[in-house]
Amino acid sequence: MTPSMLHVDPELDLYFERIIDITPAQVWAAWTVPEHLLHWFTPAPWKTVECEIDLQPGGIFRSVMHGPEGQIHNNAGCFLEVIENKRLVWTDAFTPGYRPSAKPFFTAIISMEAVAEGTKYMALARHGDAAIKQQHEAMGFKDGWGKALDQLVAHMKQQ
Repeated sequence: MTPSMLHVDPELDLYFERIIDITPAQVWAAWTVPEHLLHWFTPAPWKTVECEIDLQPGGIFRSVMHGPEGQIHNNAGCFLEVIENKRLVWTDAFTPGYRPSAKPFFTAIISMEAVAEGTKYMALARHGDAAIKQQHEAMGFKDGWGKALDQLVAHMKQQ
């Protein structure tokens, strides 16, 4: 799936794409098995210390991240779409069971496509307004998601 197929809005969305040398099934497992996600999800020196996944539309996707200076981020949302080894869509705009959240930040669309080299990995972060998109970008979206993807690949190669 290309950015144009995902209807990327440059005013509201952030997009990241890379070819990686593991299979879509390995990417899927990294994203959907909490024990894997704990190892790679947050770019170092941050750490993911808790993860809860109920892999179905409306099911919970929750992570707790700890920062190097004692910061704690407890993020909870729910899955919107679950297509094994293809696409995973989750949002913090809703909590489990599609209950609206108080302060949504973004919706993530993670797509994976088999290619000769392994997997074409695509991540789209959709935001409700330009200010939130700019905040996410300033947090280091491209570098952070890139570093996390490097950690994902390294972890899954050890499995």
